[in-house]
Amino acid sequence: MAKSNPRQHRIADYIQRELSLLIRNELKDPRISPMLTIASVEVSSDLSNAKIYYTTFDADDRADTQEALVKAAGFLRRKLAAAMTTRSVPMLRFYYDDSAEQGAKLSALIDQAMSTNTTDSGDTGGEK
Repeated sequence: MAKSNPRQHRIADYIQRELSLLIRNELKDPRISPMLTIASVEVSSDLSNAKIYYTTFDADDRADTQEALVKAAGFLRRKLAAAMTTRSVPMLRFYYDDSAEQGAKLSALIDQAMSTNTTDSGDTGGEK
């Protein structure tokens, strides 16, 4: 993985904050989940592309939200260009972030394994 610089981080943070506001206040597409969260933003080293990772509360809204975000990418980029002071604005690419779902599944598996654990925690194993 390439090294990132502080400017990339600042721009990614700025894009994350601005996109959150723009999606909430400017987009009127009913396909976008009302429980959409911008989880993170990664900006390429040449600042030409931005990967926007988002999550939704309801997994059923995922496909419709993805469609709506892809369709609104140009509009959002234009709004970002008006707010940003950089020479160019990165192309926006949206990706669903399923890490929260994966974490919940792993946590459930761990809980299940712990509840079916048959070993006695007080057993020292060395008594005669």
